[in-house]
Amino acid sequence: MDAQLQRLAAAGELIAYFGYGSLVNRATHRTQIVHAVPARLAGWRRMWRMRPDLQGLDHALLTVQRDQDAAVDGLLVFDRAAHLPALDDREAGYDRRIADLGRLTAGAPVPAGVTVYVYEAGPPAAGHDGVARPILQSYLDAVLQGFHREHGNEGVERFVHETEAFDIPVLRDRHQPRYPRHVRLEDDQRDYFDRLLARRGVRYHD
Repeated sequence: MDAQLQRLAAAGELIAYFGYGSLVNRATHRTQIVHAVPARLAGWRRMWRMRPDLQGLDHALLTVQRDQDAAVDGLLVFDRAAHLPALDDREAGYDRRIADLGRLTAGAPVPAGVTVYVYEAGPPAAGHDGVARPILQSYLDAVLQGFHREHGNEGVERFVHETEAFDIPVLRDRHQPRYPRHVRLEDDQRDYFDRLLARRGVRYHD
């Protein structure tokens, strides 16, 4: 795999991005990625954002904001540069930023000349009504499953502990998922996630 990364990088055909939400779950990716490794990026803080204008959706999504004293777990994804427009389309409503490689800890080195991106939600659109939008349980399930697979139990627990604005209620839609890239949880995963969220004090509604 290292040889392929080096070859694509030398040809200017490789990009990388740091996923910190649903992008951590490889089952949700729209493109056939080249490689991915667990990673942690310092200088950013993760939170839920209630934005009805984001991607035209009416539920909360995850974003990050710069914070020199914080850090977030995620997935460092290597992808073909030709797939960048598709990634931008998926992350519509987010601004693509350049990550500081000096603050990235990953399970594989970033080849020379490859830029690592991170997506940050833009400011709320004009006319934002300030009404709280819920977190979709089906979206949260996909995120937690990704963290469980890439970072294990400790990674899931750090996600739940470090992510801000978990006071936003969670809409129970697990049996009729509204998230288009929803996943199937194993029974033990589901029970474990629900216990962690209960300890975090997460509230639900139907």
